[in-house]
Amino acid sequence: MNPHELALEAGEQLTQSGMAGMSFEERLALLIDREVHYRTDRRLVRLLKQAHLKYPQAAIEDINVRPSRGIDRSVVMSLALGDWVSSGHSILITGATGSGKSWLACALAQYACRRGFSATYLRVPRLQEELRVMHGSGTFVKWLMQLAKTDVLVLDDWGMGAIDSATRSDLLEIIDDRSATRATILTSQLPIEHWHAWIGDATIADALLDRVMQRHHRFTLTGESLRRGKTKEAQSEVSGTDPGE
Repeated sequence: MNPHELALEAGEQLTQSGMAGMSFEERLALLIDREVHYRTDRRLVRLLKQAHLKYPQAAIEDINVRPSRGIDRSVVMSLALGDWVSSGHSILITGATGSGKSWLACALAQYACRRGFSATYLRVPRLQEELRVMHGSGTFVKWLMQLAKTDVLVLDDWGMGAIDSATRSDLLEIIDDRSATRATILTSQLPIEHWHAWIGDATIADALLDRVMQRHHRFTLTGESLRRGKTKEAQSEVSGTDPGE
């Protein structure tokens, strides 16, 4: 809120019933409180815009916790309210296609933004081509440095499709920059025990997974695909909106 807006707000106060009975200090406190909320709201809008979440509307309060889905609400809430972001923990979410992996990842990242943390969403299959472009244009190092400062990184569709040696090395750089300092969320249809084989190079796989697994939390989603039939009912099973993957 700029000085002009602040002055208008102060003038508006004088026209409101009940304000005349308040002291200057009380009216000033109200102005400060409104300014704090104004700045917080603007920061949240900026953080969510920068995050480019696949499901920006995803919220942990709306998570479907039916027993058949393999999600315990108390576990999710405890994690979301905890220090996993500031402590640089990893969250590993696995399950079949349509089970809600991407939605849950976005819900956790969105809540981190609500707490003032920055986030970035990336799809691993698409990232491989984007990395090639950045290397070709000479922007990779700058991008990597910026990504290393992001509080929460979502790597969606981990383990989907083959990766080349250059991408393996780049993924190691990305994860190494975040190890024990920045939070990372990985979603995958591939069970965790098969990740080593997917990475391909044993040396890189050992180094990468060692960093990912240092301090991590696991969610294994179960049940039928929430996209089956593409009906409104199926699309609302996770969140009341779109289930994600």
